[in-house]
Order: sequence, then C-alpha cells, then structure tokens
Amino acid sequence: MMKKWHLISTNKWNKIRYTAYAPGYDILGTIFSKSREISIRELDIQKDDHVLIVGVGTGLDLEFITEDCRITATDITPAMIDRTLKRNNICKRNLSAIVMDGQKLSFQDNSFDKIILHLILAVIPYPIACLKECERVLKPGGCIAIFDKFVPQGRDASLLRKLLNPITNLLFSNITRSIGTIVGETKLLTISDLKADFNGNFRIIRLKKKEI
Repeated sequence: MMKKWHLISTNKWNKIRYTAYAPGYDILGTIFSKSREISIRELDIQKDDHVLIVGVGTGLDLEFITEDCRITATDITPAMIDRTLKRNNICKRNLSAIVMDGQKLSFQDNSFDKIILHLILAVIPYPIACLKECERVLKPGGCIAIFDKFVPQGRDASLLRKLLNPITNLLFSNITRSIGTIVGETKLLTISDLKADFNGNFRIIRLKKKEI
C-alpha cells in the first residue's frame, strides 16, 4: 500500500509547486547543463528523428538537440510549457510543446525515434507508468535518455534518505527511487548507466526498445 506521504507527489501538487518554481527554475536547472548535454549526446539523435521530451520544464534541453530533427515536448505545468516556447524563440528548433500528463501520453504506439526523460522519473507520481508509456510510444530499436537521481545500484535507500524523503518529496522530488525497479517493470534494455552529479547520486542512463 502506498504510504500516506507519497500522496504528496500528485499531478495537482506538481502543477502548483512547479508553477511557483518556474520563474527561478533555470537558476538551479543550469547546474546540470553538462549532464544534460552528455545524456543527449549518448542518445545519438539523427537528422529527421522525431524526439519526445517528457517533463520538458523550461526547455533547458533544447540547446543540446540538433536543429534538423522534430521535437515534441510535454509537461504537466502550463507555466513550464510557456517558458519552453519562449526559450525556443532563441533556440529556433522544430518544436511542438503540449501540456500533457507523462503517465498518460496521448500519442500513437511507435511514434518516436528517441525520448528524453530528464529530472522527471523522480518527480512524477508513478514513474513506472511514465516509463511504460514511453516504451509504448517509442519505435522498436529506439532509445530513451534518462538523467535523474536514484538510489545507487544494488543498494537499498539509506535510513537518512528515507527520513529526508517526506521533506524532499514535498519540495521537489523523491530521493528513494530505484531505476532498476522502474526499468524492471518494462521490456526495455539498459544500454549504459553512467555516474553523474553529486558523487553519482545522479545518473545518466540509456535504454533501448527491442527490435521487432
């Protein structure tokens, strides 16, 4: 059964807090610019690829994506979509930005060549549902780039993480999630798993959907 404090992480609460954070989001978000760049480079986006960004935030990933692909970006928070569109006035990518729940993507199966999930799986209420939806809309042979904070591989969440999690979950995100547990509920293959910021507490992960 879901613990009561997990209910803090809901779409309604995410809309409220990230609407409030939107004006200053870039100040913190740019701390991870190098990891965003590495993650997207690992994705190896090709000319004419159709790329999906789930949880686009203020569009900080746009500058690292090639100009000759097509990008669809989603976020649950209208304020974030507005800022992404404003950023794209400078980046000038082939972009469509839509308010949408990452747990219920309204796209056809096998629609996208590549998917970017940066700092979303630790925030979204049901990360397994989100990743399964991404698996559904990803084309066979397509890849997913993940950059986020997870419990170190092969270890359980420490007591300190568990004690702090109700606070961090209220303010910004869950710090007790295991990427292995999340990916294990899909048929996606883990291609690479690299340590990133804060001594490896953040990781850059690339997943692949099996060819038919």
